[in-house]
Amino acid sequence: MSASHAEKYKQIGQKIAYYRTQRGLTQQQLADEIGISKSYLSKIESPNTNKPFSLDVLFSLSETLNIKIIDFFKDID
Repeated sequence: MSASHAEKYKQIGQKIAYYRTQRGLTQQQLADEIGISKSYLSKIESPNTNKPFSLDVLFSLSETLNIKIIDFFKDID
């Protein structure tokens, strides 16, 4: 993964964490809802990781958090 993509993944991960907390969900609750491990979600949300994730995961997050998928990409350079 290129450095520019790694930064985008980090920014998206931070937005996931933001929307999750806005919905009052723990990492475990959200992970259970979309069928991934808490550890994987934690890596996605961590500001110090470069963990890539699939569109399937992003679509599931969007549906579960009840937001438009485009909201994850707003204001990302």
